[in-house]
Amino acid sequence: MFRARLLSVLAAASAVLVTTAVVGVEPTSAGGTARPSCGGERPAKPGGGRYTCSFEDNFDGSRLDTTKWLVQDTSLSGFPAGNYGCYVDDASTIAVANGTANLTAYRTAEPFTCESPYGDFQAQYKAATVASRGKFGQTYGRFEFRAQMPSVQRAGVHSALWLYPQDNTYGGWPNSGEIDVAEWWGEYPDKVYPSVHYAGENTALSTGPNCPVASASTSYHRYAVDWSATRMRFYYDGQLCFEHAWTPSSPLSGSQPFDKPFYLVLTQLLYGAWDAVATGVPNAATLKVDWVRVWR
Repeated sequence: MFRARLLSVLAAASAVLVTTAVVGVEPTSAGGTARPSCGGERPAKPGGGRYTCSFEDNFDGSRLDTTKWLVQDTSLSGFPAGNYGCYVDDASTIAVANGTANLTAYRTAEPFTCESPYGDFQAQYKAATVASRGKFGQTYGRFEFRAQMPSVQRAGVHSALWLYPQDNTYGGWPNSGEIDVAEWWGEYPDKVYPSVHYAGENTALSTGPNCPVASASTSYHRYAVDWSATRMRFYYDGQLCFEHAWTPSSPLSGSQPFDKPFYLVLTQLLYGAWDAVATGVPNAATLKVDWVRVWR
């Protein structure tokens, strides 16, 4: 559902509990619960056995770890945030404190000039996206985020925790694929949507419509995908809420295009339906991310 053209420039309902093993007592995370470590918690693989940790960020420092994350910045990439926004790399949009990464999109008091290598333009709000592109990517495994969606519940607010291909091996979007682990819109605050995008998808079947998370904007929740060569299984708070087996358009076949490394993306935007500014959009919205884990 989230159109991955957002980061293309950076390249130029049954429920099943998931069994995990937690070792030792971990530090307290955002929301006051015990924080599992990536290596201490080893989720069960759908086919048997347990995963091994391959990536972890607990956001324990006072700034974003740039050895793990690349910040989307319109002044460098030329890519705007929707039709009216500007990605900026500063503390007003991306801040790390108290074990949490805070990604904020906000409307400025007055329109401002957004710098771009393709020509400056007038913007109405600033937005935030960070990605592990060029820092970390993986094919298959379990990818999980613990996050709290923005507290505002109005149309025009959009948050996304997702995966995008490291290289457009099979062509531009959607040919090389996209995996949306969790998308949230302020207009529908009690639901979070998982999706799988690729050439040949049946959009009526490739998005999970029945994944309610009633307190998504007031509490932290865990959003995960188990990605194998044949199927995506999406788990919210340890419960399976959606799964999808894909059949790509010819000339792709088999596990393509989801047989290449994908990287992690965290995004917070302000806009209406498909990039239009909606009436009554709040002045600011913040996506809070407690941790990100990947296992292989």
